[in-house]
Amino acid sequence: MTDTRPRPKRATIFDVAAEAKVSRGTVSRVLNGEPYVSDSSRAAIEAAIRKVGYVRNTAARNLATQSSGAIALIVHEPHSVFVDDPNIGNILLGTNAALSDADYQLVSLVIDTERDSERVTGYLGGGFVDGAIIVSAREGDPISKAIADLHLPAVMVGRPDNQPQLPWIGIDNRGAARQIVERLVGTGRRRVGMIAAGLDRDSGRDRLAGFRDALGDDLDPALVSEQELYSFRAGLVGMTELLERAPDLDGVFCASDAVAAGALDALRSAGRRVPEDVGVVGFDDSAWALRCQPLLSTVRQPAGVLGARAAELVLEQIRSGGRGAQSGVLLDTRIVWRDSA
Repeated sequence: MTDTRPRPKRATIFDVAAEAKVSRGTVSRVLNGEPYVSDSSRAAIEAAIRKVGYVRNTAARNLATQSSGAIALIVHEPHSVFVDDPNIGNILLGTNAALSDADYQLVSLVIDTERDSERVTGYLGGGFVDGAIIVSAREGDPISKAIADLHLPAVMVGRPDNQPQLPWIGIDNRGAARQIVERLVGTGRRRVGMIAAGLDRDSGRDRLAGFRDALGDDLDPALVSEQELYSFRAGLVGMTELLERAPDLDGVFCASDAVAAGALDALRSAGRRVPEDVGVVGFDDSAWALRCQPLLSTVRQPAGVLGARAAELVLEQIRSGGRGAQSGVLLDTRIVWRDSA
């Protein structure tokens, strides 16, 4: 049966003013956080808001201020990776904490298909967000170009070389990869391979470049297995490939901790001991690193800080009318050495 009873009328600013026995303008000043309202009037207005059940009309406020009060976090990853990757979760949490402190709302947008890209591009052009943070941008990513064309305040987490010149924040993936591979080689390993992943983005390419830097003339191209995603399955498949190509392999650098977890599983299945037979190192120091047996040696990147700082950089642009953006910011990483190498 259809409920034909009239819905209760939404309380308005006029109801608050009538209940508090003040002018509408005085109520507006209190709602907007403006000074020059007496303590007694402010207390009366706050009591009236509670009594009449007034809820501010955010849509009307946004129309008047030309601001949505929201920032988009755009993650260019398959849904499975978005859910399974602790780094993305930590970036999201860091972003949300910084935006919450500034009274902004986080809007998460996940791009998994070309159709998603088209939908998100239209959404960004609709004025629903005041700025954007892009995670895992790919080569030829249309979202970055759309943001640049819209002149939307934005920051990229990472720094794809062929993208529009948007401000970015990231880490030295190449230098950090070189350092951990050099340490792995320093344990006496002589046949060192890599499971490279995410080569369609700057982080994956830079980690592979760092691996090559570390090995120099000792690099054997056959000991690089290229995989699409930073995933457990990539590690499982990649490690199986490497063992088939080089049964004497005694060390492996994995492009992420999730990849390393899959590699460890493949090594166990093949009867290889870690670290006695094969030393394994990863990248991220995510929750995966502490789930592994043995515990994973890896590179710690500050994912939560990346998210928070990215949010701060977008807010600086918004507050300064687009003049507060820095071209690029690098955050520090460090090697965390555990039992796997």
